[in-house]
Amino acid sequence: MDRAPPAPRIPPSSRPLPGRGSSTAPSAPVLADLGKRLEETSGYDGIFRIVRAVVHRVLGIERPGLGLALSNLPPQLGAYWPVTGNLIVLNEGLVAAMRASASSPLEVNSFVYVVLAHEYLHSLGYLDETSVRAVTARVTHAAFGPDHLATRMAEGDLWKMYPFLAHAPTGDGRRLRIVPGFDLASTQNYIR
Repeated sequence: MDRAPPAPRIPPSSRPLPGRGSSTAPSAPVLADLGKRLEETSGYDGIFRIVRAVVHRVLGIERPGLGLALSNLPPQLGAYWPVTGNLIVLNEGLVAAMRASASSPLEVNSFVYVVLAHEYLHSLGYLDETSVRAVTARVTHAAFGPDHLATRMAEGDLWKMYPFLAHAPTGDGRRLRIVPGFDLASTQNYIR
């Protein structure tokens, strides 16, 4: 018996964003509760829970079971996700530099949120750098509104906003430190 060919998969970078160009577009941030949580949360897992919630509510897609590792990378690299992998590698030196210079926990959390959101979107199939930056900005804007610090970071250039990041500790990425307990919300039923 011949099987019908599968339906063509629409690449994420060409999918329309919910609310774009329609009369149902929200006029206010759709996730005001998560904006407050971003200010109050601590730890990578707490911030990533917000990333997952924002992307799921705004785009309607998600991916469970990602891990996080920290590594000292060159300062021009915020993080990376190896294509088809399940581990986001975050630049520990940049986070340390931001923590040392930030004026508030919200500033650190917004920075980590933007970098993790960018890489999470890569893991969802947005592979083109220009596209993923635009989607990160649009999702963050839809979630938190135009005046939120995370939105300004996502819509801008982090290295221009924070020139000291160019002088963050550097490394070659050879050493990875796995962050325990990351993304447990999506794996707690089968990984303990």
